[in-house]
Amino acid sequence: MPNTPTYKQFLAQFPDDDACLEHLMRTRYGDRHECGKCQRSAHYYRVKGRKAYECEYCGYQVYPMVGTPFEKSHTSLHSWFFAMFLFCASRNGVSAKEIQRQVGVTYKTAWRMARLIREYMGQVDGEGPLGGPGRPIVEADKAFVGGRDKKGHDDKSVVLGVVERGGEVVTRVIADRSEQSVGPAIEQIVVQGARVSTDEARAFRNLSDYGFKHATVNHSAGEYVRGPVHTNTIEGFWNLFKAAYRGTYVHVSPKYLQTYLHEFEYRWNLRRHAHLMLPVLLQAFAKPVRRMPSLAAGGQSVA
Repeated sequence: MPNTPTYKQFLAQFPDDDACLEHLMRTRYGDRHECGKCQRSAHYYRVKGRKAYECEYCGYQVYPMVGTPFEKSHTSLHSWFFAMFLFCASRNGVSAKEIQRQVGVTYKTAWRMARLIREYMGQVDGEGPLGGPGRPIVEADKAFVGGRDKKGHDDKSVVLGVVERGGEVVTRVIADRSEQSVGPAIEQIVVQGARVSTDEARAFRNLSDYGFKHATVNHSAGEYVRGPVHTNTIEGFWNLFKAAYRGTYVHVSPKYLQTYLHEFEYRWNLRRHAHLMLPVLLQAFAKPVRRMPSLAAGGQSVA
């Protein structure tokens, strides 16, 4: 099975800013694109000294960084691509301090880059749906992430994890551990009629009422597997995340916890195709919406 790209391979494909910008342009616009001004199928050429390309016929300009996480950033595009490479090459997560050291930017810049990349990974990965009639069993489990705040109050966030065996995982930060929070969240992620395995927690007791074929294992009684019924897969995912939480991140604000989970979801869901993690991330940028030029924009496209 191919592994994630090496740093040497990354540099061979993206040696500098120009190579990164060219990749971004061709990924979003293709080799030819209908011009927003003359409406002809045109090839766009790089504008010297600018991060823009212009139509071969009328000179109408487009800016490939607009509409991406790199928009309005003063950090080099090569630094952004390298940071994304780090996220795909890591197994235990990437902290802002690591980006600061490896990329050579300030901590504030590194933190912003990490946040935007995690958000983007979540957009690319998407959410479900999981399971369904004839599909593998879906496992669901709650995790409690965090500790105590400065005043000693319990500061743990409740996270629901749902995974289809052999398939993808979806996580969601929920309000609390009650059935009123857990049941509807699972209903949004899992297809009705799916077989769902959980532990015996009260929040899961009425999942059959939501249209699922529900079975449980009783962890409190020392039961962890009963035939095909277990939650070992989702617990394995939680073990990976919590190990990184303790060793890499140390502390995660509840406000941004979901973005950290997105990072781990993305890598988990592509774990069998590790060599595709970076290419998928670097080719999933939203295609631009063609806009007619206006006097206010000076005849230049902003997407």
